[in-house]
Parts: sequence; C-alpha cells; structure tokens
Amino acid sequence: MLTLSLIGIGCGDPQQLTRAAIRAINAADLILIPRKGTAKTDIAELRRTICADVLTNDRTRIIEFDLPVRDAGEEDYRKGVDDWHDAVAATWSREITHHLGAEGRVALLIWGDPSLYDSSLRIARRLEPQPVVEVIPGITSIQALCAAHSLPLNDIGEPFLVTTGRRLRDGGWPSGVDTVVVMLDGGAAFQTLDPGGLQIWWGAYLGMPDQITMAGELTELGPRIVAARREAREKHGWIMDSYVLKRRS
Repeated sequence: MLTLSLIGIGCGDPQQLTRAAIRAINAADLILIPRKGTAKTDIAELRRTICADVLTNDRTRIIEFDLPVRDAGEEDYRKGVDDWHDAVAATWSREITHHLGAEGRVALLIWGDPSLYDSSLRIARRLEPQPVVEVIPGITSIQALCAAHSLPLNDIGEPFLVTTGRRLRDGGWPSGVDTVVVMLDGGAAFQTLDPGGLQIWWGAYLGMPDQITMAGELTELGPRIVAARREAREKHGWIMDSYVLKRRS
C-alpha cells in the first residue's frame, strides 16, 4: 500500500513544526522536495533545513524535483489551474514510481496548512495509482500574521472572510463582513479599494528571518506597503505576503 503524507510545516519558522509533523517526516520512506525555479530557492532551502533539523531516520531518502510551471497567460483561469494540476500530478506520480514504487510512505512538506489555499489535496486525488492520503495540519499564514501583530482576527460575535487578491480586485469589498483576510495577492489588490475607514495588518515572509510587518490606516500605509513589496521582490526574487483589512462600522 502506498501512503502519501501531506505535512503542514508552517510559514517558515522550523519551531512551528508540530510533534505530529516531526513524527510523520521520520516515518517517510521518501520525502519529495519540489523546486520552483531560481526565484523560489529560499522555500526549497527551508524544506532542506527542516529535514536536516528533525530527520533522524537514516533510511529516509530525500529527492528534489522540478515542478511544472503554470501558464499565467491562460485566458480561462480555472482551466489553466486544472491543466497545471494535471501536470503536477503526473510529475508526482513519476517521481514516486521511480523512487519508491507502489508500496511505502512518501511525504511532501506543505507550506502553511494543506487545507487552506493550497493545491496539494486536489493534486493528490489525481495520482495514479491512488495512494492513501493523510494530512498533518500546520500553522497557516493567517495564524502567523495575527500572531505577528498580536491581532484578534474576528470582532466579538462577527464573521470574517478569507479571500484572494484576484477576488478582491474583481469584486470589491465583500458584502456582509467588516473583516477580510487576503491571500495569494500578487498585485496589492487593496489599491483598488477606497482606503477611507480601512485599517490594514500586512506581513511578508512570515516566520522567516526576513519577515516584514506593517499595520495602520490603509490611506497612509498603502503606498508604503507597495514600495516595500517592490523592494523585497527585487531583493529576494519572490514575495509571499498576506494581510487583514478591517472596516470601521
């Protein structure tokens, strides 16, 4: 029987690993580390560091592989993502078959948590042959962001919404909520909103040594965050950030 362990590793700080995650890493026969090109070598290096810190099973093999690149120019966004997931699943299957075969335990170290804006579970369902899938939860970027700002996410008795930069840009402020968490925002979508009455809690490289945080009125901070994102991207070649917006009622 083939078992695939999707192990949430938090947002960059190896101390965010749970005991369950450490146990699952050491139970694996094979750990796959994806490479996403030179622009994201820091993330692959983090996975290597975690393995070096906690892996004590000398029978566990670590294999690195190159991930297919999603066609960002695809007009149909959903189709582009589906095609990309198919290609990633085929790559996973090839690496597992080549290095492990049809029996054993293979693990992937998932940034944040596998359940929240991550594609690993959807990709796992496309694998052939279909493995038994187990999920080890991890600290999410939302938790890391709120912790960095000592911020209670929800107001008393009030809901909040988790969305993407794309949805915020295309649809504007969501109805029915005064608190919005924004992830996967490659273009600072908060710039499309009327900043009046909005506060922002922003963070990039959360849990990593290069962590950056800012909080305050969006009117004042918006341009500063845009400049900080541009500078950080130029320095590192990539950026991963998220933010909370709250509207004064």
